Amino acid sequence: MSIACEISIAKNLDNSSFSANKFGLDNGNNSMNKNIENSKNSSKSKNVAGEYLTFILGQEEYGLEILKVQEIRGYDTVTQIANTPDFIKGVVNLRGKIVPIVDLRIKFNLDKVEYDEFTVVIILNLNGRVVGIVVDGVSDVMALKDNHIHDMPSLVTSIDTKYIVGLATVQSQMLILVDIELLMSGQEMALIDIVAVH
Repeated sequence: MSIACEISIAKNLDNSSFSANKFGLDNGNNSMNKNIENSKNSSKSKNVAGEYLTFILGQEEYGLEILKVQEIRGYDTVTQIANTPDFIKGVVNLRGKIVPIVDLRIKFNLDKVEYDEFTVVIILNLNGRVVGIVVDGVSDVMALKDNHIHDMPSLVTSIDTKYIVGLATVQSQMLILVDIELLMSGQEMALIDIVAVH
């Protein structure tokens, strides 16, 4: 998705330019967070169809299940932890809770990793584990029906296909749907848990 397109989406949502501060990502009262809360209340299905937060990594657009999203924030300074992988940026204090921050762009070896007003942290709640993921931007909350979602074809993507639940097409827009809980599980989640207790 181009920057111009991101700006257009942001203007529709917030009547402002697409920056972390102006987009209202630093507080719990912004329009995107309200959409998330509304979506959580209305979404009851555990099938692939449902409501997804769409986000950008490099040149690709992804979607994750809205029920996993706690809030969205602009990227802020983190406290680094020694002897952790590069993609674990450190921790932040989120209203008294220590939250590990994982940069998915570094984890998936994207060529261009920048921290600016467009950079966003999605705070996830995964079965009681709270973790933040850094992405290039967020787009919208989308309701996807079964007829929007297709099996993932063989193609080159930054994410291992075992973490992908499907490919969604809505009009001309295409989204890679990610099982974020599976992606953040196993050995890496154990590392994140260790970081969270420091």
